[in-house]
Amino acid sequence: MASNSKFQDKQVDAILNDMIAVLEKHQAPVDLSLVVLGNMVTNLLTSSVGKNQQQALAKAFSDALMNSVK
Repeated sequence: MASNSKFQDKQVDAILNDMIAVLEKHQAPVDLSLVVLGNMVTNLLTSSVGKNQQQALAKAFSDALMNSVK
């Protein structure tokens, strides 16, 4: 999604491939996959980010997602 990242491509690709494999294992259609991924993002924000930063980070994530599909 991001063009510049502090994370190594190899690590990102490995995790992405694992997540894709799980969705394929469950034969999740696109809409279910998006619901699950959205719930994961929400869970990460609410469990790992301070309440005062959650909306700003959600907005940054949303903007990055929108830019990635342009």
